[in-house]
Amino acid sequence: MLITHDTRCALDTVVDLVNSVPEDDTAPDGLQDVAALQEFVGTHEISDVGVLSELDLSAVLKIRGRFAAVFAAPDARAAAGLINDLVAAAGTTPRLTDHDGYDWHIHYFAPGASVADHLAADCGMALAFFVVAGEQERLRRCEAPDCRRAFVDLSRNRSRRYCDSRTCGNRLHVAAYRARRKEAAG
Repeated sequence: MLITHDTRCALDTVVDLVNSVPEDDTAPDGLQDVAALQEFVGTHEISDVGVLSELDLSAVLKIRGRFAAVFAAPDARAAAGLINDLVAAAGTTPRLTDHDGYDWHIHYFAPGASVADHLAADCGMALAFFVVAGEQERLRRCEAPDCRRAFVDLSRNRSRRYCDSRTCGNRLHVAAYRARRKEAAG
């Protein structure tokens, strides 16, 4: 599956957006205020975004939950329905652009769109490409029991199980190794 630069950026953005939800009641929300949203926008180099407000934050939090549902969708039909709703509500207006040193690519949001509509359109279309390609199962949640972070499995054989093999994957492998050693030792 060919993934263009702008699609990869949108995938990274939607994964970080979904993962900004606190993992438990003790962790802070990654988008707890307008300043955090402004930082998120800057980190992900989201273009054509003006001054952000509480209304923008509220709208982004709403679509964050809808994107989380895409990663939890049981099948392509369910994912497609969720993505269709997101993209339609954003009022997509595909247009070719070459800005900020990037070659030609497509933006799906209308000029002057809110940050929520921008995210819904561009990120929604990036996820749509996976459904169209029959690759919806690559939109996953970490299989570590204490982690449910979202990720996009871009491995060749679709075998990635953890959001990060160095943390979640390694921690589980070490725990299994220690359990086997303990069992062998009697």
